[in-house]
Amino acid sequence: MDYKHYFENALIAGRNAALSPAVINKVLLDVAKAAIEQTDYLLQKNKKDLERMDPADPKYDRLTLTADRIKAIAGDIENVAGLDSPLGKVLSEKTLPNGLYIKKVRVPLGVVGVIYEARPNVTFDVFALCFKTGNISILKGGSDADNSNRAIMKVIHGVLSAHNIDVNFATLLPVEREATEALLNAVGFVDVLIPRGSQSLINYVRSSSKVPVIETGAGIVHTYFDETGDLEKAIAIIDNAKTRRVSVCNALDCLIINSKRLGDLVHITEPLGEKGVKIYADKKAYEVLDSLYPAELLEHAQPEHFGMEFLSMTMSIKTVDTLEQALEHIAINSSKHSEAILSEDELNIETFLNRVDAAAVYVNTSTAFTDGAQFGLGAEIGISTQKLHARGPMGLEELTSYKWIVKGNGQVRIP
Repeated sequence: MDYKHYFENALIAGRNAALSPAVINKVLLDVAKAAIEQTDYLLQKNKKDLERMDPADPKYDRLTLTADRIKAIAGDIENVAGLDSPLGKVLSEKTLPNGLYIKKVRVPLGVVGVIYEARPNVTFDVFALCFKTGNISILKGGSDADNSNRAIMKVIHGVLSAHNIDVNFATLLPVEREATEALLNAVGFVDVLIPRGSQSLINYVRSSSKVPVIETGAGIVHTYFDETGDLEKAIAIIDNAKTRRVSVCNALDCLIINSKRLGDLVHITEPLGEKGVKIYADKKAYEVLDSLYPAELLEHAQPEHFGMEFLSMTMSIKTVDTLEQALEHIAINSSKHSEAILSEDELNIETFLNRVDAAAVYVNTSTAFTDGAQFGLGAEIGISTQKLHARGPMGLEELTSYKWIVKGNGQVRIP
């Protein structure tokens, strides 16, 4: 199958894009309204996808839409509509001694391709953020969520058509693998490619794409409970970080505990045991929890249980004697997504903040906040773990580049 026409139509839509901020915001508000009004339709299509997936699969929760989740998605779209557009923002300006006036202004990236797995909410998020920033979006979803994604795109296209706007502002490619290959090779049509999903997907896109890639990495997330950490804070924070929603990339994977606080481990893990969290504990932690944590949920940790993104009701526990050991464990096992310290010692906190290399570093709070909406970005197109162009939750500004505008009055460069 030839996919070139999808890319050509997207490119034409981008060249003809000249929508006012008022029109853009009205479209976004109408998409949010349509999503709520068509909740039953979206859930019906989502059910077809869910029926094809094992509920025990970690992706099942990511795939699942509910009325509440659709309402929250609509709320995020409304938030995006309410944010100021970064387009045209002057980043710097100056007049040179020769009279040339130079300024640097924000502009869209252009055509943004997104490859993602079983997360239908991404379809709404990508459209909203790209549309707000004047970008054209080409989406390639996974087969697991194809019914859901097509239903969502039908809602979006319905609103665009009602406003007499080219539906090629947002394109959902066919589900077959060949469409992915075409997108990876769409040089001259697609300006940037963003993969959202497992580490294997990200690695594949990075190694195979001829189009520039912004990586949104897997989340291997640690929380270090320092010897000065507040126990009551720790109980609530660790429970929230692990169990709020286990299938997302900001969920806690490994609790690192200072050996001086092992006596508190039973209290910290009590809510986890009540919720059925399986723990792979190192030798010292296992000895503390043995007979005090549900036996069917406690196992000895093996080397492979550290540096693992579980995406389920599972976590590991690592015991350390010093902050330095905790920092070393994180440096070796982190995916540079989100890391946290629970401490009341200002020197330890500052050391942790300065030494940990991650997109988001937390003090005395849950890593569950690594999210575009929670960061006040309206929504996110992904969590970038790289350092070029964007890092952390990618919102409106991260979907822009810039260009230089130079105005003169007859100046010529002298040899």
